[in-house]
Amino acid sequence: MSDLKIRPAVPADIPEILAFIRELAEYEREPASAIASHEDLLRDGFDPKPRFHCLIAEWIGQPVAFALYFYNYSTWRGHAGIYLEDLFVRPAFRGKGIGKALFSAVAAIAVAEGCPRFEWAVLDWNTPAIDFYNSLGASPLSEWTSMRISGEPLAALAKASPSSS
Repeated sequence: MSDLKIRPAVPADIPEILAFIRELAEYEREPASAIASHEDLLRDGFDPKPRFHCLIAEWIGQPVAFALYFYNYSTWRGHAGIYLEDLFVRPAFRGKGIGKALFSAVAAIAVAEGCPRFEWAVLDWNTPAIDFYNSLGASPLSEWTSMRISGEPLAALAKASPSSS
């Protein structure tokens, strides 16, 4: 794997990170949902208290994949964990061990920082990804259902907060 280098992203990588995000959104059949901007990523990933971290995988010096993660917290475990928001390898570079190398790099960060959990979500139709995750030793959390609130329902719920009065 001497052709592969994994490194932390820097602000100059933002255009490439945005391209990865849009390519992933295309793959996941949601291209219109990828609305993050250069300013969003700069603000949230590269200020003194970043809200996310990103690794870039380069194959022979060319950016070909990324992994974007952030920290969560388990009240039951009493420790921070890592949540992998996105991992994407460009199709022409799949099958070279790049995805596994990115997973290993994030896992190494989790272990080094004492995080007992490394979690992510996968679309139920993405069988190649599910098979890959199973090969890593990952276990599906089938007893949990992910929930989300956004847009107008989020605004309405926030407006109902006693602290917003």
